[in-house]
Order: sequence, then structure tokens, then C-alpha cells
Amino acid sequence: MEKPSIILHPKYMPIATSDSRYYIVTGGRGSGKSYSITTLLTMLTCEAGHTILFTRYTMVSALISIIPEFLDKIETMGLQDQFTVTKNEIVNNSTDSKILFRGIKTSSGDQSANLKSLQGITTWIIEEAEELMDENVFDRIDLSVRQKGMQNRVIIAMNPTTKKHWIYERFFLKNGVNGGENITKNNVTYIHTTYFDNEEHLSGSFIAAMEDMKVKRPVKYANEVMGGWLDKATGVVYNNWSVGEFNPNHLQVIYGQDYGFTNDPTTLVAVAIDKKKKIIYAQEHMYDRGISTSDTAKINMSVCAKRLIVSDSAEPRMISEMQKLGCNVIPCKKGPGSVSAGIALIQDYDLVIHPDSENLAMELNNYAYSHKDSGTILKKNDHLLDALRYAVSNQLMGGGKISIR
Repeated sequence: MEKPSIILHPKYMPIATSDSRYYIVTGGRGSGKSYSITTLLTMLTCEAGHTILFTRYTMVSALISIIPEFLDKIETMGLQDQFTVTKNEIVNNSTDSKILFRGIKTSSGDQSANLKSLQGITTWIIEEAEELMDENVFDRIDLSVRQKGMQNRVIIAMNPTTKKHWIYERFFLKNGVNGGENITKNNVTYIHTTYFDNEEHLSGSFIAAMEDMKVKRPVKYANEVMGGWLDKATGVVYNNWSVGEFNPNHLQVIYGQDYGFTNDPTTLVAVAIDKKKKIIYAQEHMYDRGISTSDTAKINMSVCAKRLIVSDSAEPRMISEMQKLGCNVIPCKKGPGSVSAGIALIQDYDLVIHPDSENLAMELNNYAYSHKDSGTILKKNDHLLDALRYAVSNQLMGGGKISIR
């Protein structure tokens, strides 16, 4: 089948023309990453023999969040009569090539074992790859992209975060490549764009806002707009953490839980505190978007049994439902200054997190003050950390009223 012609920014053409296996696609706001990648993948389906696996670390509903972008490209190409679309798959009926949409982490747990068993994968893309903190999960799926007779591609698309991320260490640091380069080296093609590469599609007010940020918030501009890598998130709240085994010995283990729904994850973290050595041990057990109340309760019972869970007091309905389903859940104590007091408690200890707690590590690397020395914390990257704070405050303050100095 003849591929339809479509205008694509030349920086993205190597995905179609290079013979590399790996493609690292980075950029900031307004850089056109998503548009260009969905366009190229749609074009690939016009060739026979492609099975494209499109993943995000968490994917609540591809039909709502991703597939409309592909439908837009299909309609632009005038090919809508040639495709069949379901809630998690797009098939080009003229070539039998298809795009499968999957989440790596679901309410049922890590799906990498299931994903690696999919047959005939020719291209794997992981979008929002900064959310994938476990390199072993990447390796498991990577090894499944091995269809003979076709070019195999692994496309890693992301907004750069900190240089502690395994993607930076593996594909940039060890390969001797600087962030922001557009080169091919050692079977890896690097593509980097900014909003300057996409100005013709951006509003004047957006460009003005970016230029204003450049002056007023230069570090934020360098990372979020220009797609630069950070040594660490600017003004991170916690610098007192390390990775190690969750080894509570004879310490009491309790759990903290924060409730999310469609956009925010529901989280569960185990906490044990050694008051003599001033060490807080933490292990992530749940980080799931779109999970039902009953499934949350099942995980709680499986992980915690009848041990105490301290949860967000702003969700009394959820707490009541959890209790009815057998979970030993109580609300945290909140009051003026309770957040800053809880943070101060954690900062006063050494925090050791389990190696499997990739989302907790991600939040610790990115939970930051909005302005240096302002004391105001950005309300994001905090879902597991809120749960951690509930549990720690309960143990170190006895769950009573918090005194503010």
C-alpha cells in the first residue's frame, strides 16, 4: 500500500529512515513530540507486517487519552475507512498492521511479564518514559521486540527529569552523549526538539509565557521548556533518603494510604521507624490510577492484613467503605501546619526506601518547593509522600493533635 504523504518536522524523520534499534525522543513543552510520534506510528501501519506496542507506565483509558490523537492523524490522511478502532487497539485493515495500547502497571500489578509474551512486536514505544523507574521492567519488554524480517524499533519518549534517572545514566552518560543533541551513536538515535521547532503551530500567548518564564524562572525554563536534564529537581524537599532493604526487624510496621481516582493514583506505603537510630524504612505497595474501592480494599487486605492503615482524613466516605470491607483504616490528624510539621519529622530522620519503590523514588526526586527559600511546596509528585507522612505523623506524634511552634 502506498504511504500517504504528510509533512513532518525533519528532526523526527530518523525514526523512519535510521536503522537504529533505540530512539530517545526528548523535549519540553510545545515541542511537538506527541504529534510527530503518533504521525509516524500511523504511517508505519500503512506498511504490512507491523505490530506496534504503545505503552505508558500507567494507562487508565487509551480510548480517552491517546487514541483520539491517532484518529486525528488518520482523518488528516483521509484513511478513516481503512481502520478499525477499539478501546485498546487500532488496526489498518488494508495491511493488517496494528497498534496495541497497554499500561505497564495496572491495578492488577506489573504487566511486563504479560507484555513480553506478546507475539510479533516490531516497534515498542514507551511514552512518558520518565515515569518508568525500574530498568529491569524495560529490559523484560525490550527483549520481546525481536520480529524477524522487520526493522525492530524501541522508542523512548520523555520529558527529561533528573540525571539520577536510569535512562540518563544508560543512554546518555554511559554512551557519552549530552542532552539536547540530535545524533546517532552506538545503535541509538537521539532526537531533541523544543518549542522553537514548533513555533508555527503555537499561539503568541504561549510563546510569550515561555519567554516570561525564561526571565523569571530560568531553571524551570531550562528543564520543562527546553527539555534539559537536572542534577536534581530544583529545591527538593527531601535530601535525606537512600535506597536499601526494608528491614524492620522487630519494629512495628504500619501503612499510610492516599486516595486517588481517575487522574491521581491511590497509594499504599509500608512504614517502620527505628527511633533510636532515627531511621524511617519505607516500601511502596500500591500506586494505581483508576482503581476501584473494592480492588483497593483487596490489595489492602492482602498486603496489610489487619495492621493499621493511616489514610487521608479528607476522604471519610472512602475510609468508611474500607472499614466495611474489613480494612483497619483510620483517618490521619490534620490541622493548621500539619503538612509542614509532618515534613519536618521526616526530614529529621534518615529515610531508607526499598529498591522496588520506583514511584516513591520518583516522587522524592521531584517533590520540591515552588520557589527557593519560600517554604511553599508544589502540590504534585506527592501521592506516596502524603501517605508516608500520614503514617510517620501517626507514629511520632501518637496520632494526636499537632503542636505548631
